Amino acid sequence: MRFTESRLKGAFIIELDRIEDERGFFARSFCQKEFVRYGLETNVSQCNISFNKMKGTIRGMHFQRKPKGEPKLVRCTAGRIYDIIIDLRRDSRTYCEWEAVELTADNRKALYIPKGFAHGFQTLEDNTEVFYQMYEFYYPEYSSGARWNDPKFSIKWPLPPVEISEKDSGYPDYKR
Repeated sequence: MRFTESRLKGAFIIELDRIEDERGFFARSFCQKEFVRYGLETNVSQCNISFNKMKGTIRGMHFQRKPKGEPKLVRCTAGRIYDIIIDLRRDSRTYCEWEAVELTADNRKALYIPKGFAHGFQTLEDNTEVFYQMYEFYYPEYSSGARWNDPKFSIKWPLPPVEISEKDSGYPDYKR
């Protein structure tokens, strides 16, 4: 696996090292030793799947408040997504900055998102599936989010939104 740290410190784009032959390829998608080498969480608490019927669907921007920060590893297993992270760590030099990574079933990249980040995505194809490895359990009482179109972040989404939940549209303006 190849780990490339994003410009938002602590977030990593992870690419597979493929061993290919006439049958296809084999690759590790997780290795505890390699994750530890980069200081990443390794204790998977739960795994989730998000299936999205329509191109243009937006989910997010979700996070869990302290003390239940929610690191995660995100991979697109069918279709394509425009994956967005926002650094919400107040002591970070990139506080309130966002970054996008295109994750697809074809490129098989994954995005490691540390505690203190909001996460969301927009589907770029119909019938897109996203797989999450979560390194903290979900605690509804710590669940929160930032609105997908909050002017504080000015996220540039690639497509006009088609589907957004009431919850994701209803978050108030982000306050420090």
